[in-house]
Amino acid sequence: MKYDEFAFFNEQLAAMLRDGIPLEGALKRLCEDMRRGQLRAELEALEEDLAHGTPITDALKPRQLPELYKRMISVGVKSGDLPGALTMLADYYHGQNNLITRLKGLMVYPLIVLFAGFALSCFVAYLLGHFIWSNFESLTGSRVPPGIAANMWLSPFIIGIVLLVVLIGVSMSPARRRLRWRLPAFKEAALARVASAMALMLKNGVPLNEALAFTGQLEEGTRAEPELADWRQRLASGHGKFSEMAVAKKPIASRAFPPLFVWTVAQSGENLTAGFGRAAEIYRARAAYHSEMFLYSVLPFAILALGGMIFSQIWPVFAVLISFINNLSGG
Repeated sequence: MKYDEFAFFNEQLAAMLRDGIPLEGALKRLCEDMRRGQLRAELEALEEDLAHGTPITDALKPRQLPELYKRMISVGVKSGDLPGALTMLADYYHGQNNLITRLKGLMVYPLIVLFAGFALSCFVAYLLGHFIWSNFESLTGSRVPPGIAANMWLSPFIIGIVLLVVLIGVSMSPARRRLRWRLPAFKEAALARVASAMALMLKNGVPLNEALAFTGQLEEGTRAEPELADWRQRLASGHGKFSEMAVAKKPIASRAFPPLFVWTVAQSGENLTAGFGRAAEIYRARAAYHSEMFLYSVLPFAILALGGMIFSQIWPVFAVLISFINNLSGG
């Protein structure tokens, strides 16, 4: 799902509802202007269910839309302020889109560098094998030193393995969910996502216990899930202050939520909505900073690494030629 398109849709829907247009009519009109795809198909199915009299909560259940979105729409309907909920959802998905765009650049750039290095290294190995080593004996009268023909494919093999591992990590959802809580920039983005979701729910009147439970469902299978469960358990046992509720039992290195996150939220006192909002801003900025620093630093490193690998493939040619020339001089 394209979050920028989804955010724009919710902005327009909120404006139309404020103008007094019924929800079914607003959905139908907006869907007509959308490009065809999964999002439009899901929204058209939602509009059709609503037109047949299905309650919006029931109509949302089978739809392939974000769980947080479905939950907040239900909360907005229950509170009688659906346009307000849609506006806050639009802001949330605008922020998510900006962050995801940066992180996609963080993932795509190394993949491009690895693929280019793999292709270039294979091309160099092909040229050496078919134009240098295959004609070496006929040109010089000497045999190719043993192992050179195999070693020239060592660099493409290593780069190919690294590229395969990265592609598997990016393409497999369980691997992505684990890695995004461990890698710099991605971890900050995950913390910003949790904080934004908590702030959004609390601002719409969702009780803290329910907000923690729902966020735990969104982070199922990650490092954050057990810590969120611990927070709920302490809240249920009477620890109402966030500083008491978020006491960590694990060492700092193994925590999903670092001390800065807990401190930022706890500084808001009873206004946890503002605390989680502030934490979202901080970690969104940290994710953007780390992604930019990575992109700035990876270019010279990639050039040096690729240059070293190509040189390691070409160097045996010069070594053999120098040895051949020395032998001729000695003869």
